[in-house]
Amino acid sequence: MKSQFLRYALVGLFGTVIHLSLMVLAAEHWGWDPLVAATLGFLAAFIASYLINKRWTFASGLSHATSAWRYGAVSLLGLVVNSALLALLVYGFSFWYVSAQLAVIVVVPIMNFGLNRYWTFKAPDQ
Repeated sequence: MKSQFLRYALVGLFGTVIHLSLMVLAAEHWGWDPLVAATLGFLAAFIASYLINKRWTFASGLSHATSAWRYGAVSLLGLVVNSALLALLVYGFSFWYVSAQLAVIVVVPIMNFGLNRYWTFKAPDQ
C-alpha cells in the first residue's frame, strides 16, 4: 500500500500542476471567476489522473465502463468538497484563491485515495 500511495501522490502532484496552471491561467489571464477557473483545472486534471491511476497506480483490470463512472463519482465528490472549502476560504475568510486551493489540496486527495483504492478500482472479488 505504501508504494501505491506514493504512485497516487505522484499522479496527484502531476494533476495538481495541471489543475493550478490552468486555474491561474484562466483567472489571471482570461479574467474568469476563481471557482470557474478551478473547475476547468479540475476537469483537465481529472482526465489525466484517471488514465494514469487506472493503469499505473492501481493496475486495475476493471473495464472503463465500471471504473470511469466510479472515478467520476469520487472526483465529483472531491470537486464538491474542494469548491465548498475554496469558497469558504476565498469568500468567507478573504484568502487569496491560490493559497486557499493549496490548503484544500491537503484534504481532498487523502479522501479520494481511500475511496479509489477500496471502491473505484477494486474488483468485486477482491
